[in-house]
Amino acid sequence: MDNPQDPQDRILDAALAHVPFDGWSEQTLKRAASDADIPLPEARALFPRGAVDLALAFHRRGDERMLRRVRQESMADLSYSDKVARAIWLRLDSVDKEAARRATTLFALPNHAADGMRALWGTADAIWSALGDKSNDGNWYSKRATLTGVYGSVVLFWLGDASLDHADTKAFIARRISDVMRFERMKSSVSANPVGRVVMAGPNFLMSRLRAPIRPPRGFPGTTGTRP
Repeated sequence: MDNPQDPQDRILDAALAHVPFDGWSEQTLKRAASDADIPLPEARALFPRGAVDLALAFHRRGDERMLRRVRQESMADLSYSDKVARAIWLRLDSVDKEAARRATTLFALPNHAADGMRALWGTADAIWSALGDKSNDGNWYSKRATLTGVYGSVVLFWLGDASLDHADTKAFIARRISDVMRFERMKSSVSANPVGRVVMAGPNFLMSRLRAPIRPPRGFPGTTGTRP
């Protein structure tokens, strides 16, 4: 239990015992509220959209745990790509796999797909923030968009991985990060070429004019608590 005094955490912890059988569902919310000894009206107030808000709380918890674990690890000797790969693995390793599988199924539904994409973007943002990303222009968006795609593919691979200690997933993460790094090197080589500089002048100018969104202070009402 992350915070035994927080009713949301109590309900979420209780829900994890029911998710393998009932998924992220209304039934799970009802049983979790009962197990946590929290009146159902209060539980509905904490999770207004029911199961989907409960699943999103589970997703945010994984982000928060990953942030804490990254801060506790010494990564000074790792290359930047290895740091990203390690953070991705720590994110996966911070949650129950079956609960994540059920959440993925829920967010695959058309009416919850937008919530699922926002959750993936939030994870990508949390990883870059944990690694100290200071970008404040178009790179802020491109980094998170790229990592959102990488992380989404990694999750799907991980859910089907039965290898010892998830060795296949770790190798898959390394391959995906390597693919991204090759693409970044290609962009750099294009920009270094005189013709490439002319071709990329417009897009690069537009990217330089973009600015990262202003983040509210930590603890500001309505924030998720994942901001470092």
